[in-house]
Amino acid sequence: MRSHYCGQLNESLVEQHVTLCGWVHRRRDHGGVIFLDLRDRDGIAQIVVDPDTPEAFASADRARSEYVLKIEGRVRLRPEGTQNADMPTGMIEVLANRVELLNSAQTPPFQLDEHGKVGEEVRLKYRYVDLRRPEMVERLRLRSRITHSVRAYLEEHGFLDIETPILTRATPEGARDYLVPSRTHPGHFFALPQSPQLFKQLLMVAGLDRYYQIAKCFRDEDLRADRQPEFTQIDIEASFVEENDIMSITEAMVRGLFRDVLEVELPEFPRMPYSEAMHRFGSDKPDLRIPLELVDVSDLMANVDFKVFSAPANAADGRVAALKVEGGAALSRKQIDDYTRFVGVYGAKGLAWIKVNERAKGLEGLQSPIVKFMENVIEELLDRVGAKDGDIVFFGADKTRIVNDAIGALRVKLGEDLNLYTQRWAPLWVVDFPVFEVDDAGRLSACHHPFTAPSCSPEALKADPASALSRAYDMVLNGTELGGGSIRIHDQQMQKAVFEVLGIAEQEASEKFGFLLDALQFGAPPHGGLAFGLDRLVMLMVGARTIRDVIAFPKTQSAACLLTEAPGEVSAQQLKELGLRLRQKNGE
Repeated sequence: MRSHYCGQLNESLVEQHVTLCGWVHRRRDHGGVIFLDLRDRDGIAQIVVDPDTPEAFASADRARSEYVLKIEGRVRLRPEGTQNADMPTGMIEVLANRVELLNSAQTPPFQLDEHGKVGEEVRLKYRYVDLRRPEMVERLRLRSRITHSVRAYLEEHGFLDIETPILTRATPEGARDYLVPSRTHPGHFFALPQSPQLFKQLLMVAGLDRYYQIAKCFRDEDLRADRQPEFTQIDIEASFVEENDIMSITEAMVRGLFRDVLEVELPEFPRMPYSEAMHRFGSDKPDLRIPLELVDVSDLMANVDFKVFSAPANAADGRVAALKVEGGAALSRKQIDDYTRFVGVYGAKGLAWIKVNERAKGLEGLQSPIVKFMENVIEELLDRVGAKDGDIVFFGADKTRIVNDAIGALRVKLGEDLNLYTQRWAPLWVVDFPVFEVDDAGRLSACHHPFTAPSCSPEALKADPASALSRAYDMVLNGTELGGGSIRIHDQQMQKAVFEVLGIAEQEASEKFGFLLDALQFGAPPHGGLAFGLDRLVMLMVGARTIRDVIAFPKTQSAACLLTEAPGEVSAQQLKELGLRLRQKNGE
C-alpha cells in the first residue's frame, strides 16, 4: 500500500510521486491549507493539503489525531524559512493529491508528545499507544539490531541456535519457580525455566560443542528496575574451553555490538578479583566511572575510645571503611541526613562523617561529632584517605556485609547525585568468586549455582569450603551486571563434593538433578558458558532507566499485565480438569 516509509523521505526524492501510510501525529489548519504530520515507525513526514484538491482536502479536514491515513502526493522542498534542520525529513514535504481515510480513532488516552505527564500505569494499560512514540519505536528497533548482531556474531563463530524446553521440572536456582499444573499427570507440575542451565549442559554432553539461544526465562521474585518475572537471556555454552576462551569470545561480541550499533569503541575489559572489588567498592559489580573508593581503616579504629568503631574493627566479621568525597564539605546537614537515611535501607545503624575545613588547624579545622574520640589517629586517618581542605569523609562500621552494602551503595548514590562520572562507559570482568556464600547463621549456599566448577580439588573443597574459589566470571558495565557465567562441573566426584558441602543428600540430588548427574556418567566434556541479560544490555545502550522501557509488553512492579489484566481468574471447569480446587479466604 505504500511506496516509502515516512522517515525515508529526503531531498533526493524531490518531484517524485510517493504513497505513504501512517497515523496523524499532528494536524494544523493554516489559512485554508491543512498540514498533517504523518507518522509511521520510521519517522514523521509533513503533508500539505490545499483546497485545489477538494476530495483530498475534505478527507484531511475530517482527520484527527491518530487517524490512519493513506497519502499520495508529490515530494517538494519546503519553502525558505519553513525548513526544520532538527527533523530528518525537515527539508521536504509532500503535496497531497489524494488522502484516503483508512480508519478513524477515538481520542487517545494521552498525547504521544505529553507522555511524561502521564503515569506509567496508564502507559502500560494502553501500551499499543505508548509504543507509537518515536522514542519507544527507536528502542525496539535498536533491540532488534542488537539481537541480529548477536546472532550474526555467534553463527560466524560456530555456535548453533538450539531451543530448550519451556515446560520442564522445578530445580533450585535461586528464585521461586512459576509452576504449571499438568492435566495429564494429576498432582504433578511443570516449572517454567529460570534459565536453560541444565539443558545447555546436556547439549554439551551430547557433543553439540557450541550452543546459543535467545531464551525466555521466568523467575517468581520481587521486582525492581532491572527485573521482570519473564525476561530474555542471551545464553551461550561451549565445550573444551577454559575461562579465557569464553571471556574472550563474549568480550569481542559485546565490543563489536557497541561498535556496530552505537559506533562506540569500548576499551579492553580489565579483570578484577571479587575480593578486590568488594574491598575497594563494596560491590561485586562496581561502577568504575565513579572515582570514589572505600578505604579500610579497621586497624586504625581498633583502639579508639569509640565502641561504634572499635567493636566492629576488632570483630572477626566486622569492618570499618572510609569513603572520601572531594569537595564534599559543601554538603548541607540536610543532605547528610538524607544520606544517613539512605544507608539505613541497607542495614547501617548510622553514618559517621568528618568535614575537612582547614586541615592545617588540626582538630579545630575539622567538623564532626566523632573527631574527639580519635585524636591519636586522626592525622594518619586523613593521610590514608588522602583528605584535603573541602573534602568530607564518610564512615561505615558494622559487619563486613552491611558496610559493603551500605557504603558501596552510598558511593554509587554520591556519584549520581554529584555527577562524578569520569567516562561514558566503564566495562569490567569480575573473577575469582567464592564457590559458596556464608550467611549470618554460618550456612553455606552456592554463590552462583551448584554446577559452577571450583578451582580446587574435591578434597580441598570439602576441607575448607568457605575459602574455595570458583571458576566463575561476571561481565559488568557501568555498575550493572550484564552477564555471568562459569566453567561448569563435568566430573561426577566434584559435583558430589559440592552437593555434600551444600548438605544436599544423594537421594535429594537424584530427585532434583538426576538427569544431569546421570549424563555426567556418559563422557561429559569440559565446558562452560555465560548468559547475558538482553533487557539490561538494551537498557544501558539506549540510556533507559528501567528494563520496562525496552520490553514491548512488560509487567508492573507487582508482576501484573495491565494491558491484558493478567494474571486472571480461570473457570471452575478448567480447575476441575487440572484436579485443582481453590482455597477460600476463610481457609476452606
